[in-house]
Amino acid sequence: MCRPTRTKSRPRCCDDLRAVGQQVGAMQIDVISDTVCPWCFIGKRRLMRAMEQRPGIAFDVKWRPYRLDPTVPRGGMDRQAYMRAKFSDDRMKIVEMHKLIAEEGAKDGIEFDFGAIARRPDTLDSHRLIRWAEANGVQDDVVERLFIAYFENGEDIGEIRVLADIADICGMDGVEVAQMLESDADIALVEREDQIAHEMGVTGVPAMIFGNRLAVSGAREPELLLSVIDRVAEMAGQQDETGGTGDAPDE
Repeated sequence: MCRPTRTKSRPRCCDDLRAVGQQVGAMQIDVISDTVCPWCFIGKRRLMRAMEQRPGIAFDVKWRPYRLDPTVPRGGMDRQAYMRAKFSDDRMKIVEMHKLIAEEGAKDGIEFDFGAIARRPDTLDSHRLIRWAEANGVQDDVVERLFIAYFENGEDIGEIRVLADIADICGMDGVEVAQMLESDADIALVEREDQIAHEMGVTGVPAMIFGNRLAVSGAREPELLLSVIDRVAEMAGQQDETGGTGDAPDE
């Protein structure tokens, strides 16, 4: 799990997380993540594997913004310098961490190439792109492309050109996206949603909220996610039968 470099507010009870999504028809899964979090990439692949094992359930996955370090300047910064500062120049700790993540990622077909990443970008613009992608019905594709671009190809996903190219590949209007990224469009909305996630008590990502009922933190194995999906489906069925609220404690 990736954790932020700062926490401004005291975490509240996880019950607050249940107010994020509303399950109507399809099972909505709200995924709170950051585009520079390797565990979020792994968590995404594991979630996809879990959902593939339940073809009889319709899913509606919503990607929500979370900025692990909003102090990174808009133009980004040298990643090696950033990592050294974050881990107090403990090079072996960084190497061991990257090795562990790469080994876990390989299990899900991810080829992490941390050596290729030159910049640590500010992720605000990538979250704006993800927000716009939802209206175009390509949010999941855009999230996947952002992870691949950053973690496998070493691209700077803070650059407007890179983001516009990803938008274009996913069927959006890359020229229009570039123009919007040059403006202040939806900056305040993304920052507010990020703030809400922190106020809700999210202290690490990925965090997943299933059907507005159960919350799971971290890049959990598909088997655990399947058990949560099945439990939420069962709870929804019970609610349909009784007409009740179906409230239950979080996972």
